[in-house]
Amino acid sequence: MFTPGAGPSKLATPRSPKHPRRVARFSILDLAPVREGGSIEETYRNTADLARHAEQWGFTRFWLAEHHNMPGIASAATSVLICHVAGVTSTIRVGSGGVMLPNHSELVIAEQFGTLEALYPGRIDLGVGRAPGADGLTSQALRYDTDEAHFPEQVRSLLAYLGPSKPGRQVTAYPGTGSNVPVWLLGSSTYSAELAAELGLPFAFASHFAPALLDQAIHAYRSRFQRSAYLGAPYLAAGVPLAAAETDAEAERLATSALQRHLKLIRREPIFVPAPVSSMEGLWSEPERFLVESRLDVAVIGGREAVQQKLARLLSRTKADELIFVSDLYDHEDRLRSFAIVAEAMKALDGAQLRRA
Repeated sequence: MFTPGAGPSKLATPRSPKHPRRVARFSILDLAPVREGGSIEETYRNTADLARHAEQWGFTRFWLAEHHNMPGIASAATSVLICHVAGVTSTIRVGSGGVMLPNHSELVIAEQFGTLEALYPGRIDLGVGRAPGADGLTSQALRYDTDEAHFPEQVRSLLAYLGPSKPGRQVTAYPGTGSNVPVWLLGSSTYSAELAAELGLPFAFASHFAPALLDQAIHAYRSRFQRSAYLGAPYLAAGVPLAAAETDAEAERLATSALQRHLKLIRREPIFVPAPVSSMEGLWSEPERFLVESRLDVAVIGGREAVQQKLARLLSRTKADELIFVSDLYDHEDRLRSFAIVAEAMKALDGAQLRRA
């Protein structure tokens, strides 16, 4: 049994009136982005540096996501990179956001994350999704299980491998058995929201790139949630694209790197992070602009005041327990500043909430 922000613990329950609800925890999803003209080695140095700063700034967790055959994203060997990040930090939770379970044997994932939990006790999360994290040909190379009906069975199998040892079990995840690594379900539709609710697991919605069904997924998850041995009440995290800077104008300029990157993804081009530009005019067609902007519908872009205002509106809309920020800016120092600003904004909103309580 665990509380999502604290590792194995008491069953999570709603706060009483004597203990008012804090605004939300805040975390980072790092896709290990490789910038144009950069290298994978540089990316890994930057990922480690960002994780160290995130720990200092009060972020709850630092997640990495499995992608394959995507030049520009260097997080394919997700568990290896998680080990690297956990090794250069000491308190922040580190995990997957997520591992694409149909690409793998549940036993192997349980062994990998059981090993990580043994190395870094109480700090490891295992978020799993059902998409391949790749194109069709790569999915075949990964031996991706295309039968969606198998996914719930895989999740239950994974939970069993990570849970307590039972008499008569012939196959054991060792390491893994009894580790109770917290398992999250991830998704961009109501499918995983409903499954997370049925199994009583925390749920993270991928609104950082697919926000269209955010409200429907939240409703499905909360309305159908069943208390379980893993979680006593719904726990929802939402992904948020971020570009924060000292001024609104500078944030808008920096955000053009993310706009160009999403445009490249739509065009099926390599998605190395490009340098920001002064304007997107002439770089995209109107249909492409619509598609890119629709993917960034919940993005928080702006200076300090604008960031805090937009976060307040998003939290009011979603009542999320946690926001997980993605900020793939071209320059590492700009990226650090972006996360530092959002950490300050979340703390300010939290302080204001507690003063009102």
